[in-house]
Amino acid sequence: MNSKKFRYDKEDDVLMVWFSKEPVDYAEQEKNLIIHFSKENKPVLMEILDAAKFLKETSKALPEKVKQSIFSPLSIA
Repeated sequence: MNSKKFRYDKEDDVLMVWFSKEPVDYAEQEKNLIIHFSKENKPVLMEILDAAKFLKETSKALPEKVKQSIFSPLSIA
């Protein structure tokens, strides 16, 4: 996979970011963040739970132009 793949599940409010197509061996969770790893300990998938809240809080530090380019395609209100 050459670039990251994103998917937002509006119903469950989960943002998923794939870093590779490798099989997942295990996952670790810290609060609302779950990282899935391969057998080689490489990150494969990141899940952000309560994504809308997370993105709103973290986006406060970003310039407006950057926020628009990143978040408008996700349709998070």
